[in-house]
Amino acid sequence: MSEHEPSDVTREQAEEAVRTLLRWAGEDPQREGLLDTPRRVVKAYRDWFSGYQVDPGEYLRRTFEEVAGYDEMVVLRDIEFESHCEHHMAPIIGRAHVGYLPTNRVVGISKLARVVDAYARRFQVQEKMTAEIARCIQENLNPVGVAVVIDASHECMTTRGVHKRGVSMITSQMLGSFRDDARTRTEFLNFIGISRGVR
Repeated sequence: MSEHEPSDVTREQAEEAVRTLLRWAGEDPQREGLLDTPRRVVKAYRDWFSGYQVDPGEYLRRTFEEVAGYDEMVVLRDIEFESHCEHHMAPIIGRAHVGYLPTNRVVGISKLARVVDAYARRFQVQEKMTAEIARCIQENLNPVGVAVVIDASHECMTTRGVHKRGVSMITSQMLGSFRDDARTRTEFLNFIGISRGVR
């Protein structure tokens, strides 16, 4: 189930938009090397922005209660992702670190990675994406707390504009015990290597 209305733009219209951009850039869309480019670009967009076709919360609705009383932190770190900046449509490449303190149920760890991907595969602002992931986990698992840290590089500032390579941006969202308890927050940051300056 999608959170967004289905697009009324046809594949043919999308391909024509790519031809328009090629012409605007100074190219000839009828040149042999570019004949299939509109089809390829539209196919790539379907993959890059597949997050609009899914409800990320759906991944978290199947949980496990037989955890022998485990109530300590669950952390999945270094979840690689690719996204796109909603301001310039340029790539954002990074890693997400996700942690939560379960109440009486846990979720399969691959589902946490799927939640990250579902939000990453949309046009994004890193701060918004960080908050969306944390809120989705909080609302669907109802844990004691949630922590999300994202470390990413933005091609909109490395390939254009200020042209600063090697720069990454770190954002975090702490909910529940991760916000209220400095010891819990520090333990999480130690797990993911942020407090030691390791990425």
